[in-house]
Amino acid sequence: MRSCLLNICRLLCVCLALPFRLLKALGLRATYKRCFPRLAYTMTFKYNAKMHSKKKELFRNVCTFADSHGTLRLLEIGCGGGANFQFYPYGCTVLCADPNPHYETFLQRSMRANKHLTYEAFLVVPAEDMKEVQDESVDVVVCTLVLCSVRDVKMVLQEVRRVLKTGGAFFFLEHVMSSTSAWTHFLQHTLEPLWFYIGDGCTVTRATWKDVESAGFSQVHIQHLEAPVTAVMRPHIMGYCIK
Repeated sequence: MRSCLLNICRLLCVCLALPFRLLKALGLRATYKRCFPRLAYTMTFKYNAKMHSKKKELFRNVCTFADSHGTLRLLEIGCGGGANFQFYPYGCTVLCADPNPHYETFLQRSMRANKHLTYEAFLVVPAEDMKEVQDESVDVVVCTLVLCSVRDVKMVLQEVRRVLKTGGAFFFLEHVMSSTSAWTHFLQHTLEPLWFYIGDGCTVTRATWKDVESAGFSQVHIQHLEAPVTAVMRPHIMGYCIK
């Protein structure tokens, strides 16, 4: 009975997503991609307010991965509008990467508001193929709310390991598929077809922790938590891995 209800509700969401699928087929999806960064930038402030203590906890030991000269070069993939800048340590050099070039305006706003950092560049590249970043050239890689919308999580994690120096760390904070709440699990699988288009490729049914655990890092530290956000995105993982 529950499975039948899920299929009916999911079919309804598939129907509601048809206008978005039509826009994509007509090549008009680019208009939404141009507008989405403004929406995401606005939502960032609300998310950061709710997750401030968790982000402080996550990034509290980033500085320990600086090199022998005390220099810390950090690559943030899917940087968006710079939501994490305030949590990075003083003097950190930040290299930003995002496939959507329309984030740059909002990224510059965050740069002006966080003068304790040094900004190296903004690369318009997908996380699956960051060829502009040399092998073993960064001390830390960060991604938050990114792995839900990349094309291939495993490829992204391979790229993360490639660009990290040996002993470097990968920090992450991601919403994931629910493994404990039947209601949230039902909601995620029902809304996924529509949520994918509204969220610019966001997929709410990924068991991302499994990909992180099997990516080949020497150490993996993962914490599962329930974030104080909308139910469909409530299950989160956060932590760090060491190459």
